[in-house]
Amino acid sequence: MKDISSRRRTPRILLVEDDETARRMTEKLLADHGYEVASARSAEEAREQIESRLPDVVLLDVVLPGESGFDLCRALKNDPRTRLIPVVLITGLARRQDKLQGIEAGADDFLTKPYYAEELYAIIRSLFRLKEYTDELEHAEAVIESLARGVEARDPYTLGHCDRLAGYAAGFGRHLGLGDDEILALHRGGILHDVGKIAVPDEIFRKPSRLTPEEWQIMKLHPETGENICRPLRSLQLVLPIIRHHHERWDGSGYPDGLCGEAIPLLARVLQVGDIYDALRTERPYKSALAPAEAGHVLREEAASGLLDPQLVPQFFAMLRANSEAA
Repeated sequence: MKDISSRRRTPRILLVEDDETARRMTEKLLADHGYEVASARSAEEAREQIESRLPDVVLLDVVLPGESGFDLCRALKNDPRTRLIPVVLITGLARRQDKLQGIEAGADDFLTKPYYAEELYAIIRSLFRLKEYTDELEHAEAVIESLARGVEARDPYTLGHCDRLAGYAAGFGRHLGLGDDEILALHRGGILHDVGKIAVPDEIFRKPSRLTPEEWQIMKLHPETGENICRPLRSLQLVLPIIRHHHERWDGSGYPDGLCGEAIPLLARVLQVGDIYDALRTERPYKSALAPAEAGHVLREEAASGLLDPQLVPQFFAMLRANSEAA
């Protein structure tokens, strides 16, 4: 009886093995057990397969022509699009340093040649369950992102703001030399920073004139609401400080916590520069869109008056110049 007969979908396995005999034997073992199998004989072919369709598990031989299995594993684990795909390294090498090299490359498990079919099936079952859990998390992230885009769609004047801000924030993070996880958090923060506005009534959210003090207090709740929406997802933990603190100000006059200076998380400070710049460059009911030079002047004035991190603002414009956007 096939061990995956009760599952809702058939797991897709990518087998990367250059030895034809070993490849055909493993393909048959997997197919007989009900798995969908794609094969590659090199790292280059494996990349093509992954680009065509993401697998659920990668079985990766260490010794390949050209790029080694260690190198491909490391590349997959460094790429945000593939880093959550479980990778099993298959090796005939029994040396301790080879296993350590595989661990450092990010391998999720190992098979040593020759291996038993039962061992292969057990590893795949375990890793596929793990992949299903991560897929559920990604689905939850997608739902929250849809909420954020729904908030944006409520106001035609902010349409496109999330994507532009995600681009500014991630680009700024790269310019500052931040790590991949921080850059990814900035991109996600650009999309999700205002998700808490889902709880703001339309008559306040879309009001074309100045808000009353009572209405403003309701609007100011959105960073905390957004943080509460995203908090259950561990994958968004680096994004939570961005969502909560992107309206704090360098001099302590912001909200919701009145943080000042370097007490404001760095990623929130990075994102808020791009947030304000994009708002200045966008037409709103109460103002016209500013040209890049005008927006730059206003942003520099806000930094000089103590509202924004005075060291980040010049770096932001250096990033814009490097990307050929005058400011």
